[in-house]
Amino acid sequence: MGFKTDAIQNGVYIDKTFQSVTTPMYASTTYFFAGLGEMPQFDYTRSGNPTRWALEQNLAKLEGGKHATLTATGMGAITTVLFLFRPGDHIIAGKDIYGGTYRLFELVFGPLGYEFSFIDMGNPDELRAAVRPNTRAIWIETPSNPLLNVTDIAAVVALARERNLLTIADNTFLSPWFQRPLEFGVAIVVESMTKYINGHSDVIGGAIVTNNDDLGARLKELSNCLGTPLAAFDSFLVLRGIKTLAYRMEGHQKNALAVARFLERHPRIARVYYPGLESHPHHELAKRQMSGFGGMVSFAVRENALDLSAFVGRLRIFRLAESLGGVESLICQPWSMTHLSMPEDARLRAGITPWIFRLSVGLEETDDLVADLATALGD
Repeated sequence: MGFKTDAIQNGVYIDKTFQSVTTPMYASTTYFFAGLGEMPQFDYTRSGNPTRWALEQNLAKLEGGKHATLTATGMGAITTVLFLFRPGDHIIAGKDIYGGTYRLFELVFGPLGYEFSFIDMGNPDELRAAVRPNTRAIWIETPSNPLLNVTDIAAVVALARERNLLTIADNTFLSPWFQRPLEFGVAIVVESMTKYINGHSDVIGGAIVTNNDDLGARLKELSNCLGTPLAAFDSFLVLRGIKTLAYRMEGHQKNALAVARFLERHPRIARVYYPGLESHPHHELAKRQMSGFGGMVSFAVRENALDLSAFVGRLRIFRLAESLGGVESLICQPWSMTHLSMPEDARLRAGITPWIFRLSVGLEETDDLVADLATALGD
């Protein structure tokens, strides 16, 4: 069936008792055994929950995968994946990845003995040169957060197979509606379901999806042992939100493109970062590996062209907040917010400055969003 049908139908009709047209929320923490040695499908909710299981079936299908492990947060998904490795292992990642991912790598797993290299993922020579004898994986975040650089997934997968490395792709910015990394041979996809998957800014959750049976079993085991699984009520809410994913993503993209085109023409804006613009350096690559460009737009204000605090203060629709992917429009300054945990020199090396803002373009009226930005910019 098609994506929209799967989003609405898959993982729904699992309880035949009362013919419910929505998946029930199973709050029970434990489930009884019929007798000694007679293991039920679910025995304890940390190990498995019917509502979470339904969402796992749904999201695995949408990502084009076989196995999904759902976690309490997006960072919980990344943490669970990192436990596939051991101290002394080396992982390559982009230098402009999400600040929370960078912080986890450097401040938590780095002191445990894990090794990380942060490079320009768009430079094949730099990527190849970064591979060491102890390299075990390449971490792909595309488009990147917040500069929306697009990584050539197929090229990275080809190198990884040549060197026997695992590939992991963070698909949060696009969701499986616009990009399915597993179809390019990526081994593991992670998503922050807090963002577009749920889409309503009322749930925190993470997902890990793979086609590999051994990895699927190991990730499920790790999540159970680490205590990272998603709660039943949160699973219920995400399963509700995911039904409209395709329609929401198309609306986000429509508004984002209009906002990006407006900003690109504005004299106070130095640069707009949006793969849907023909001026984006990775526009052609984006068209090859993405079916759409998403709802995230970043831009750089011309230095000293605006009082940044006054600019933000004049906004009425775009609210100053972290996170993204909800129906409402948000703006953040990565320098002082989402990427503050990165050392200043690392932010500057990644191209992140105080003049850059990131927009999560919501589903409000397009003209209202453009007018809000125009007023705030002093038009």
